[in-house]
Amino acid sequence: MKYSYFPGCSLERGAAAYPYQQSTEVIARTLDLEFVEVEDWNCCGATEYIALNRMAAYALVARNLAQATKNDGLKEMVAPCSACYLNLSKCDAYLTDDAALAANVNAALAEGGLSYKPGSIKVRHLLDVVVNDVGYERVAMRVTKPLRGLRVAPYYGCLVGRPAFYGQIDDPEYPVTLDKLLKVLGAEVVDYPMKAHCCGGHMTQISEGVAFDLIRRLVKGAADYQADLIVTVCPMCQLNLDAFQGGMNRYFKTNYHVPVLYFTQMMGLAFGYEAVELGIGAELVDARAALARIGVEVPQVEPPAPRKTRRPKEALPMPAMPEEVAK
Repeated sequence: MKYSYFPGCSLERGAAAYPYQQSTEVIARTLDLEFVEVEDWNCCGATEYIALNRMAAYALVARNLAQATKNDGLKEMVAPCSACYLNLSKCDAYLTDDAALAANVNAALAEGGLSYKPGSIKVRHLLDVVVNDVGYERVAMRVTKPLRGLRVAPYYGCLVGRPAFYGQIDDPEYPVTLDKLLKVLGAEVVDYPMKAHCCGGHMTQISEGVAFDLIRRLVKGAADYQADLIVTVCPMCQLNLDAFQGGMNRYFKTNYHVPVLYFTQMMGLAFGYEAVELGIGAELVDARAALARIGVEVPQVEPPAPRKTRRPKEALPMPAMPEEVAK
């Protein structure tokens, strides 16, 4: 199975979510998934840019879709990052529905010698591809070291199941695909009502109190159900629950210690790979005690050097446009 692949900024070598990329590469080899990285991709704009400049935001995202059309006729593109998945699929859907927006975006892309026909690329989240294209049965066949004895809280976040531009892949309020996948890997999946709640996104940079309260609810929910760790599908969720768990504890005078790992890392462990091959050990909330329950040793992981240099600002030429169009 062959797909275009959009890693996104957070999965770059040297970035916070590089362990997600490492473990994704491992499971892709194991499951015979071929990912062809989109050439010269750029940031998807995260979540705020569209509120600042709608035209430029969609041009920024559409450039990636245009670049993806160069990948040997591949019609589907995989994005492991939930924010990238949302932005890319939303852009394609909105360009399909809004001819004027599509025309303006293509005018911008033309400045860089590109164009994009809406509907040319279908964007899919990595979890969707694993459970629906590979399937639970094929995953089970690759399991050599079941995660028996490990209690996990499956955490989807709020972006994967909503708003489902290409059709619903799971229940948006109470999804179950990750639950089923983790059970196939041999883990004990705890009841986790908070599984589709928001992690706060970038609220840590806007309102610390609000952000910490959202993080506390998620971590407390996992701890209340005696989960050894939280398993997520999104780098933003992992960052918030891992990097800001200590700050949340200080803010609320609590002492939670719930490690947060990626579902691809859990798959890699069940497939028999060593923790270091999956980037486990780079997380801030130490997962060693939790993984020791299943006999996994976690070494200290050195941060990798950046993989590529930052592209120049001129990489996305934008034509001058009337103010009303730019908005």
